[in-house]
Amino acid sequence: MSERKPSILVVDDDLAIRELLQEHLSRVGYAVLTAGDGDQMQSQLGSAHVDLIVLDVMLPGDDGFTLCRQIREHSRVPIIMLTASSDETDRVVGLELGADDYLAKPFSARELQARVKALLRRANFTQSDNPRFVLFERWRLDILAHELLSESGQAIALSGADFALLQLFLSHPNQVLDRDTISDVTRGRESMPLDRVVDVAVSRLRQRLGDQGRNPKLIKTVRGAGYLLAATVAYASE
Repeated sequence: MSERKPSILVVDDDLAIRELLQEHLSRVGYAVLTAGDGDQMQSQLGSAHVDLIVLDVMLPGDDGFTLCRQIREHSRVPIIMLTASSDETDRVVGLELGADDYLAKPFSARELQARVKALLRRANFTQSDNPRFVLFERWRLDILAHELLSESGQAIALSGADFALLQLFLSHPNQVLDRDTISDVTRGRESMPLDRVVDVAVSRLRQRLGDQGRNPKLIKTVRGAGYLLAATVAYASE
């Protein structure tokens, strides 16, 4: 039996972009679905398995931000948002709503392909010889399910970006991580970091961990240097 191709849903009201991305991504081995608006997107999600969504911000009817919020209410499928060129506000808002990455128009199909590949690799990151759980403070991170489990057993779903950032901190406990390092991991590419984008990613993770307030205790800000996870980390198989 042949291995199932990863399925990509491209949501954009521009037919030319949909056709271009469908042709390119299909050629490199993905199964590609398309939608021109939110209603078509929901129809595709209801009838097919989707491994990643490419979601344009500017859509007729519900915009990409609204659709991203709706998706995150019940799913942690990786989302790449397509934003207006040089508009940092769109990028920050998208990340705050749970998007995993963003790409400014105009963009090359090859760059999108690289982002898709990186996000799918991150989402599917499991190794059978590694422990399933990472324990820290009062939390347990389920590596397979991409969930945070509290002491009471409450499960908190993480987006791909949340999961990648938390794994980065857990791999370097009590070490200062600069913004360049955090940017590379959460955005999946080398570039000059946008301080605001990095801060939003950290803030969102703090919210998941209940570590908000004026003086966070778990993920600490090291002024002029970056961020630090102040915790002892342990591992468990069950």
